[in-house]
Amino acid sequence: MKSLFLKVAKRVAPKFGLRVTESSDPRNFFHAFFYLRHTGCRLEHLASLRLPVRGQRVLEVGAGIGDHSRYYRDRGCQITITEPREDNLALLRYRFPDADIRKHDLEAPGPELDNETFDITHCYGTLYHLGNPEATLEYLAKLTRGMLLLETCVSFGDKLEINLVPENLADPTQATSGSGCRPTRPWLFEQLKKSFPYVYVPVTQPNHPEFPTDWTRPELHTAPLTRAIFIASRTPLTNDQLTTSLPPVQEKHP
Repeated sequence: MKSLFLKVAKRVAPKFGLRVTESSDPRNFFHAFFYLRHTGCRLEHLASLRLPVRGQRVLEVGAGIGDHSRYYRDRGCQITITEPREDNLALLRYRFPDADIRKHDLEAPGPELDNETFDITHCYGTLYHLGNPEATLEYLAKLTRGMLLLETCVSFGDKLEINLVPENLADPTQATSGSGCRPTRPWLFEQLKKSFPYVYVPVTQPNHPEFPTDWTRPELHTAPLTRAIFIASRTPLTNDQLTTSLPPVQEKHP
């Protein structure tokens, strides 16, 4: 009876502009209201940085179901989209049938990207789902001939710490290994400097509560997660939206 009802619902729902999905469908996670808001705030902020991305060759890692991929496709980029989970990959291929989509697990990289380099590597919302961020950053640096754009969850603090945490294996938005991390900003800054001659931090943060602006007052931050953004580059960037230091205070972008 349940399967019959589901078949009928799937056939009728589109007539009313609706969609019926299985409870395990990744869209139920990635397209939840709070997640869509978060994605929109991050991409709005990325655009405000005015980075030279148009027409570049881009690698997107941990793409989920591709809600960030459109940013680069809309700017005429040649993008390679990677993701480890099969359910997410199926949706990626459905959404972008003409795209270069590859199964690739940053926890245990295979040969999928051997002998390739990219102008831009987009690593948003992925690093904190990995258990060995140091190895991952070194690996991504080898693939990047231009800029690495990094957004991740972090911990408050001035020490060089990785801070490993458990994650839910059953959640398609989280770690495939069950282990994630919440490194401090200083740790990330120093790790990036080992692989890139120029490392920047935006002077602004996205307009979202998970992105604090005063790193000296952790008690003021009430969101469940804490996030930061870094830009690492092979060449110097002249951009008034970026600073070469780790700012104790940032602003929300206009």
